[in-house]
Formats: sequence, structure tokens, C-alpha cells
Amino acid sequence: MVCYLLASVFLSAPLPSPAMPNNSRPTADPQPEIRNPQSDGRLDWWREARFGMFIHWGLYSTLEGEWNGSKGHAEWIRTTAQIPVAEYEKLLAGFNPVKFDADAWARMAKDAGMKYLVITSKHHDGFCLFDSAHTEWDVMSTPFKRDILKELSDACKRHGVRFATYHSIMDWHHPDYLPKRGWEGETWRQARVGVPNLDKHVPNFDRFNEYLRKQVVEIIQKYDPGVMWFDGEWEATWTHAYGKPLYELCLKTNPRIIVNNRVDKGRGGMAGMTTGDHLGDFGTPEQEIPATGFPGVDWESCMTMNRNWGWNREDKEFKSTKEMIRMLVDIASKGGNFLMNIGPKPDGTFPEESVQRLKEIGEWMRVYGSSIYGTEAGPFKKLDWGRCTMRRSEGRTKLYLHVFDWPADGKLVVPGLGNEVVGASSIRSSSNAELPGARVRVPFARIDSDVVLELPRTAPDANCSVVELDVQGEPVVYEAPVIRADSDIFVQTLPVDIESSSKELAIRYTIDGSIPDADSPRYTGRLVLDETTALKARAFHGTKAVSAVTEATFTKVKPMPAVNLADYRPGLRLEVFKGDWNRMPDFDKLTPASKESASVISLGLRSKEEFVGLRFSGYLNVPEDQAYVFELTSDDGSRLLIDGKLVVDNDGLHSTETKRGVAPLARGWHAITVEWFNKTGGADLALTLAPVGARQAAPPADRLAHRP
Repeated sequence: MVCYLLASVFLSAPLPSPAMPNNSRPTADPQPEIRNPQSDGRLDWWREARFGMFIHWGLYSTLEGEWNGSKGHAEWIRTTAQIPVAEYEKLLAGFNPVKFDADAWARMAKDAGMKYLVITSKHHDGFCLFDSAHTEWDVMSTPFKRDILKELSDACKRHGVRFATYHSIMDWHHPDYLPKRGWEGETWRQARVGVPNLDKHVPNFDRFNEYLRKQVVEIIQKYDPGVMWFDGEWEATWTHAYGKPLYELCLKTNPRIIVNNRVDKGRGGMAGMTTGDHLGDFGTPEQEIPATGFPGVDWESCMTMNRNWGWNREDKEFKSTKEMIRMLVDIASKGGNFLMNIGPKPDGTFPEESVQRLKEIGEWMRVYGSSIYGTEAGPFKKLDWGRCTMRRSEGRTKLYLHVFDWPADGKLVVPGLGNEVVGASSIRSSSNAELPGARVRVPFARIDSDVVLELPRTAPDANCSVVELDVQGEPVVYEAPVIRADSDIFVQTLPVDIESSSKELAIRYTIDGSIPDADSPRYTGRLVLDETTALKARAFHGTKAVSAVTEATFTKVKPMPAVNLADYRPGLRLEVFKGDWNRMPDFDKLTPASKESASVISLGLRSKEEFVGLRFSGYLNVPEDQAYVFELTSDDGSRLLIDGKLVVDNDGLHSTETKRGVAPLARGWHAITVEWFNKTGGADLALTLAPVGARQAAPPADRLAHRP
């Protein structure tokens, strides 16, 4: 049976006594959600731009990636090489980029087709590339003694590039920033630039926050950045209680400014998208392009040209021009922006490899820029030969077909296009190098639901050729509907959504095993199943079936029984292990280095520990009979077991990744074990859960317990 109800929200029911302190976190949505600015036009220029330059530059650049013979470092070198602060401060004397030319930088960005430029005003080492009234740990304390942000901001205005700043929340130099690096011990108390009496200093994060806020106001007022691009918010000391006021401060200082989502909490690791009621105008996937875009959400993929963000003279693994052009196209085809990074050299020049690639990308953009700037995500879920962007205007839509694999026979098939085609043309280089690409008419024909374009045998551009297709109305694409649900099993009810490839198509469905036809029920909104169902769906254009049938079976199951936990203590048991692992060890065979209790499942101040493993164990109380979706996020490996059964396996060496699993649970207490290990580098651990169809939330302290 199909009913139209909403699933209850996890943790809404009261917990039986004895009560424990409630330490719940803000709830989170199952899908990425950025609080978009209202229709005030703040993001109009940014959405039009689509392409920007990222610049990571600072004291770390003078080391060129090397410390004591180790050559694998870059912008994180102060912590990856564990350089004492007193030693790191000596780099001030060596920062003298005499070849820095702000006009040359801005001109290269413009000539590459980039519409905005984001530079590190301050990276994690705390060093400021600007003349700050609030610290001596800035460029004016170096032999260079020139305000780099001022020069670059002015140059960007002269060349028509929007200036923007990256500002790190994390600060390894400021005496009030917490947490301190675990490897520092008490060496952070060494005297440093502009900070007297450190031997008696007690770090105070609120005091650091005031310093951060003063510098943010200073940057906005002095340099007028179009974007405040924050980073370093992942440490436990930074919370929503700090992020929300900082976001509001930025807009109070300049109501037209754009602020990324790293100003607040809730970002899902390198995937970069925010969940829950957290602030930020756009999401920030890092070093990756989402498999699909996020309709209705603004996002920007930031990626390096080679391996590192900052300069490393040994790093010659530069992406090719073709690869980066196709990355830009891929991102634009999914509705995102591309922020491409440059790591300048100590003398203030760009690496030769970067200069060459910027020139070649610019040559492509001069011809094909109209297929990128101001476009939207294309209507096709997948094109075997390339990607598609689009632009709507006056009852028509221009589809820009970016062809990666040029057809050998000259026949390019545009699959399942339901619109009337008005015209087609190939974009080519103009004989006048100052003009954008010229259009050459392309013959086309309709064969059933496909449109076939007759192209020349040779591609106009070896990196990516573009064909412009002009169609009547909104795009109509004949693709099979997509059935989405949190799980294929459920206990009480299960919300199910069906998505169409085009708004002009009707979806019809059945739940009795038959093939949907023109008389089948039309899908108009979320279905909620309350019994085992074989759901089938198909797209119709008018009364004509125009897609294959999509089907999925959802099974109602009995929940796993709860255990009787009459006598219990708050929180989980926490065992800490030391070791060097590539995969999750068998903790039962190891002796823990220490045993503690934990009120929440997180790393807390252990976020930078290496060669460590943790095991949280005890019981989780769920308020109702339901199938619960668990999401386990970690860097490196982790596992979740419920009642002794493996529910989520996120094992292995990897950066921050989120995996999910489902467990049908009866109301009451269930045994829970979360295992995690970190080898080296970054560390992350978080667990959320919710009934199918409800909002994800971290389990609060009053629903975690252990036996005495």
C-alpha cells in the first residue's frame, strides 16, 4: 500500500529514566544543503564567472617543500615537518619576492579566462600577506615590506578580475589558538614575533576569535574582496556558535560579499558540501568533482594544477591542458564553479608549467568561453561522448555539446532529446584572434527520439570541441526516471521519491508488478510505502511512453530485538590503542594503551594524533521500531557494528570519506561498537543516524550508555 505520511524525526521520543545530560548536536539533512542567499543578487557575478584562480603563497613557499632533506612538504610544512615556532619565524628574513608583479598575476588570470582570483591572506601558519594592524606576523616584518593584498587588489580592478581572499581560521602561530599541535609540547611557549611573556600565557580561544574577527573586518574594509573564502574550520574548537556570528559579521561589514561554507561547521570532508542548519553561500568540494551536481545549490570545486597547493620544486606532476579544460567543462556541466590553484615560487613568479597551461587554457576560452560563462547544468545525466551545458532565453534553450570523443564517422548522436531543434552549429576559431569563436552551420536529422548531427571528420579542437544546439522551450530529455529511497528495507514506513529527467515529462508508476501505461497513476510527490512493494516507473511525453521502465523492490522486515539494560552508566567505553596499521586491526587481540569514557563519538582533541586506534563500545537507545540509516565518516578507516553485526565498513587508508548502512532496530537499547584508526596525516571521525527518510543527527549523550 502507498500512504502519504512523513517519517518521524530521530530522537523525538523521550528516553526512559534514568536520564542523562543532553549534549545533542544540530540535526543534519541527508542531502547536501547550503543556505543560499536570498534573491539579492550577491552571487550573480560569481555564477556568471564559473572559472577562478586560487593562489597559495606565503612563508612556506621559501622552503620549496623541503626541510632537513625531506622533500614531500608544501603549505603544511610547519606541522608536517614539525618545525618549532622559533625556527619557523626565521623564515621572515628570507621572504623577499622581488619579482612579484601584481599586474602580471592579474593579467594571467584574465588572459586564461578566469573571472576572479582568490589569494591566501593568511594560511594555517598564521602569516599574513597584508599589512595588518593586529599582528607583526605579517609581510611588513619581512625584507619585502610591501602590502601584497593591496597591490593585487588594485591590479585585479585594473584588469577586470574580481579580487577575493582565503583566510584560515586555524592558526598555528597565534598563542591563543587551540588545540596546539600534539608534537609541540611546551615549545609553543617560545618567544615569538610580537608576543611577550609567553612563559606565563594561558591560551584562550575566545581571545583568538576576537583577533580573527578584527582581521576579517580589516581585510573586507581595506581590500574589498568579492569572496571571503574561509578554511581550517574542522578542528573541534571551532563551532557553529563561532561560525554563525562570523558569517553575519562579514555581511554586516559588506552586505554584497559572498562567504563560503567553511565559515561554519557541517562540511562533509573533501566532498565539501554542508549538511544541516549551517551558514555559507556555496559548497567547496576539494580535489574532486562531484559525480552529479547539486540542483539549486551553489558549489565550487577547488583543485591543484599539480599535487600540492603551495610551491614544491620537486612536484612536476602537472595536469595537462586538455585535462584541466575538460575538468572545467565537467564542473560547469554540473552547475559548479572551478577554482584552479597556482603555487607561486619564492621570487614571486608563477611556475613555468603553470604559465604555459594558463596561456593554452586562455586560448581555448577565447573561442569557447560562451559555452561556460553564465551557463547552467546540462539536462543529460550521461553523455558517452562528453558533457553539456545550457543557457535559457526567450522561450528557447541553447545546448552546448562539449565533445571529448569526436565521432570517427562524423555522426554525433544526441540521445532522447524531445525538443524541436531550431538550429545547430559548430564553434570554431575566428580568423580574427580578438573575436570569440565563429559558428559554422551543422546539418541535423531526427531519428526516433534521437537527434543526429552531421559533423566534419576532424575535430576543430584537440582538447574539447563544442557544438551549439538551439532548441525550442525548456529541455526535454527522454531518460528513465530515477527511484530514490534511503534503503531497500524498512520496518514501519519508507519515503520514496521518483525523479524525472525533464519537468515536461510525466512519470507514471505501478505497485502491482505491471508495466506503467498512460492510465497508470501519475507521480505528483513523495510516496510513503507501508508494505513490501515492487515499484515500477516510466516517463511519458503526453500519452506516449518515452523511456525504459525503472523498477525497485522495497521489503518490510522485522526489527532486531532490543536488550534489557536496566542498570547502566552514561556514555560509552573508549579504548585507545597505539600501532601502525593499513587496515583495521583486531582490537580484541591488542592491549589498550588507556581506557576512558566518552559522551560522544568523536576525536575531540585527538584530531591530530597519528598511529592511533580507538574503540567506542556500549549501547545505543533508539526511540521507536524503525530501520535506521547510519552514516560513518572517517579518515582513515572505521567500522560500525550494531548488535554484533557489521553495518558500515569504511576501512582502509583514505582521506575523509562517508559510508552508510541500514539496520532495522526495535525500540530500546542495542549494542554498538565504533572502531577507528589513523596512520598519518589528517584525522576525522563522526557518526550520524536517523530513521529512513528522516534527518540525520549525531547520537546525543543521553542515548549512549555502558554497563557498569
